[in-house]
Amino acid sequence: MTTSPQPAVFVDRDGTLMREVNYCRDPSLVEVFEGVRQGLLALKAAGFRTVLVTNQSGIGRGNMTLEEYEAVHARLVELLGPETLDGAYMSPEAPGEPSLRRKPAPGMLLEAARDLNLDLQRSWIVGDKDIDIQCGLNAGVGGILVRTGHGASATGEAAVVVAESFALAVRWLLEKTGPGESKP
Repeated sequence: MTTSPQPAVFVDRDGTLMREVNYCRDPSLVEVFEGVRQGLLALKAAGFRTVLVTNQSGIGRGNMTLEEYEAVHARLVELLGPETLDGAYMSPEAPGEPSLRRKPAPGMLLEAARDLNLDLQRSWIVGDKDIDIQCGLNAGVGGILVRTGHGASATGEAAVVVAESFALAVRWLLEKTGPGESKP
């Protein structure tokens, strides 16, 4: 039995779901922003799949190991709860290295869409950098920029909306659109 593709909300990690720590390699430094867990669960209750997509150039630059990234990711999942995310995709390449996955390239979103049977036309990305929004545009996904993390200095000009936090981005998304509707 084949199921219809589902809409998703792709989420950046550092500066969006958790406090920005330059090349976070220590699980004890993971600090989830207020309202993130509740926001992810509200998105899932509304019919969205939730997928983490994160650039981790610290690995490619030699500033952290894959094992350190995995320990930080495990701590994030522990704090959020394993039921909050349907998938997680990571790009370890440093800027300038050839990559079809590193944001703003759409590779992680396209891979997730294939792996998880997602409908990109009804999906969104939430991030704190202009490259997050551009990644979404490159995959045909609407973008919401949050002003946490690097978002305080991002232009947000390509975003459909700019929100002060992930919790407010979720509120806007659930009020303005639903998983059965197209992006504005």
